[in-house]
Amino acid sequence: MTPTDPAQFPIVAARALSQRVATADGPLVILSEVELAVKAGETLAITGASGSGKSTLLGLLAGLDQPSSGELFLLGQNLNALDEDARARLRAGRIGFVFQSFQLLPALTALENILLPLELAGRPDARERAAHWLDRVGITARAGHTPRQLSGGEQQRVAIARAFATDPEIVFADEPTGNLDADTGARIIDLLFELNASAHTTLILVTHDDALAARCQRRIHLVAGRMNEVAAA
Repeated sequence: MTPTDPAQFPIVAARALSQRVATADGPLVILSEVELAVKAGETLAITGASGSGKSTLLGLLAGLDQPSSGELFLLGQNLNALDEDARARLRAGRIGFVFQSFQLLPALTALENILLPLELAGRPDARERAAHWLDRVGITARAGHTPRQLSGGEQQRVAIARAFATDPEIVFADEPTGNLDADTGARIIDLLFELNASAHTTLILVTHDDALAARCQRRIHLVAGRMNEVAAA
């Protein structure tokens, strides 16, 4: 059964999802039989110790990688049936990403980093929208600065603006506060959830930060590649 109607099916779903890699000592299991369904508009935290498979799961759910076995559905499409180019087309303009290391293009200014995905999506109002989102994250004064001229918190604000600028249906965030001090991280958390609530976006994030995970409606915990759902507080 292939999801086609967003009102009837999860926006992201994994069925018996497993990921293995070959090593000299035989196959290494990174994820094992993960079952997960995320509804549109939900916020979900993926937690677990280092090496538990958190970032691997996030990459699979976003269609950045292919699983060893199991099925994946994203935005109503069966990812198993799509090649790399088709998965990229599916993500374009509909998926936003926020990374621990910011992943800003070093030769572009803050404004240009936000502008790029809008131009790639063919938005006729790309420059106006980029400026709007730079203002939304509070660093319009830094529009002409390149990433090396920005603090870590400022870089993550640009990355968040870039993620939301195309009006994505889902934002995936991988340790969004991992490279920030506690105070800056707390402000970034507030900003991320404020923007997510106003945009009614589905948010799926990986974190080791309990305070960040607690802000999500749901939380799953990985132990050695196996998933447990943690009851909401």
